[in-house]
Formats: sequence, structure tokens, C-alpha cells
Amino acid sequence: MTASMRAACLVASGLVEVREFPVPQPRADQVLVRMHYASICGSDVHIVFDGFHREDQLGRPGYPGHEGVGVVERDGGGLTAGTPVLTVPHGQLGACFAELQAVEATHVIPLPEGADLRRTLLAQQLGTTIFGMKKFLPVPTEPGPVEPGTAAVIGSGSAGLFYLQHLVRRGFDVLVSDLDEGRLAVAKRLGAAQIVHEPAESIVAAVLAATDGVGADVVIEAAGYDVARAAAVEAARVRGTVGFFGYPELKGLAPFPVERSFRKSLTMEWVNGTQQEHGLASFRAAIAAITAGEIEVDHCLEKMYALDDAPEALAAARAHGHGAAKVGIVMPGAAE
Repeated sequence: MTASMRAACLVASGLVEVREFPVPQPRADQVLVRMHYASICGSDVHIVFDGFHREDQLGRPGYPGHEGVGVVERDGGGLTAGTPVLTVPHGQLGACFAELQAVEATHVIPLPEGADLRRTLLAQQLGTTIFGMKKFLPVPTEPGPVEPGTAAVIGSGSAGLFYLQHLVRRGFDVLVSDLDEGRLAVAKRLGAAQIVHEPAESIVAAVLAATDGVGADVVIEAAGYDVARAAAVEAARVRGTVGFFGYPELKGLAPFPVERSFRKSLTMEWVNGTQQEHGLASFRAAIAAITAGEIEVDHCLEKMYALDDAPEALAAARAHGHGAAKVGIVMPGAAE
């Protein structure tokens, strides 16, 4: 094993550099993983550019990447060298933007034999949306017919497109909005009943028109902007459900339509803490769904950068992928 490695690191707010680092030495409760692929989460963008970083993590190799796949480098944590794994560290402690990562064994999931590492990379974020669906639309425990209705998804990045697929599979007619025509074209192909190109069009107006002024039964906000959260409240019907997946736009207090939410008596859920779920069940379900071809992920793999271009990759993610649903990073020696 080499004595050094390449890794991206957050030097200061807004400044990412790729440097040479010593190979991390895993603790007894960790596994050393040679990373093959990583992808950039919206929370990574906020950590890098919007002041959400932890000061004690500045300069740490691989920070803040927390979506990654690789192969166990040496025996440890109950795993043998050569085992392909999905790594799901906590978002504020991730180090996936590196050739090698020491990650807690409790946050490493072995992959099925013959798994396509590039495609299985998306199991991390897909898992967070599966976790979200358990909160937004719990599967009924009582037998009997379930009447699907109208749903709306605000934002058609990777998470929004996963939510679209979940909702279509549950029988909903889904309206999807975004700022980018390319992302909306993917949404249409994946089954959106109607696409809404903001800001020239309005998701609120489109939902009200499609429901005779009633509003959507379920609205999922997957864009991460305060204006999108306000639109989600407006688009929902009385006693409807609003699911908030998007990361906070800024630290501290933010404007929110409390009075409208109160008048509509909305059920509202926020997504956080998938990594703390017992048995990492949602991530495991995501691996199974990708392996079985139940959820499409290839549209999230169209914009991949080399590790040495990680600063450009993060800048592209900040610019909404320049129309791509997701931005990823390919490590040296990745299995192509």
C-alpha cells in the first residue's frame, strides 16, 4: 500500500484544494476503504460555500464527501480485503473525496457480488429518499385499497428525480418543477405527468390548475431554497402532507409561511438522520432497488470529474450541475 494518497480538502470556506496526504490509519472501530467513486450532495455544496462547515474539519482529507463506494483495503471491522462496499458516514464527518478513507465499520455496507460500483454509488442518496418516503407516506399497516392522488416535487436534481420515481410507483400523478429544461426532460421520461419550468411557470399555479384549485395531496420540496419551501406550502391541499428534503439555505432563522401552514393544518416532515436508522435499512433497500433495476440511476452518472478536478466538480454542483442531475468524482484506479 502506498504511504501517501491524493485527496480533496476544504481549506477555508469556499476554497477546495487537492493535496497529497498520508494514508489514514484506521482506528479499531474503522475500516480502511480504497474509494472508487464519490458523488456530491447538496449539503456538500452548503458546507463548502455557505458556511455550514465544521472548523475542526478544515484541511481534513476527503471532507466533506459522504457519498461513496469503494473496496476494503485491508481486513478490518469484520470485513475482508477486496470486499466492495457502500460508505455512508455522517454528512459532517465524511471523507469520501479521497483515494483512501477510514470510516466507521458501522457505516459501511457490503455490496452484492458483481455489483456495478459506479451505479451503486447512488444508493447513498437513494437511501435518504427511501428514508424520507417512510416519513412522508408510510406504507399502510391495515389491509384495504389506498387511493393515490396528485403529488408535486419541487426540484428535479437527483433527489427530486428519485422521489418522482417513488411516487409514480405508488400510483400518484406527479408534477415536477425545476429551473433547468434538461433536468425536466429527464423527469418527463421518468413518468412526470406534468413538468413546470420555473420561474416562467409556477408549480403552485400548475398544481392548482391540475386539481381544480384543491392542491396536491403530497408535496416534496427537494430544492433547498426558502422560496421553494413556501411554494410547497402553497401547493399543498388542506390537511395535505409536505415533505422537506432540501438542506437549509442559510444558517440561523429563515422565513417560513407559518400562518398558511397553520390554516391548512398541514402534516410536515423533515428528512435528517438516515445514517442513524437501525441497521441502515434504507441504504440497504436502495442497494437492492438499484441491483434489481427498480429505480433508474444512470441519469445521475453523466457528469463525472477526476479527483484532481474536485474544485471544478464542486463549483459545477453549486451551479446545479450545469443541467446535470448529479455531479460525481472518479478516483484514480476506479473500476471502469
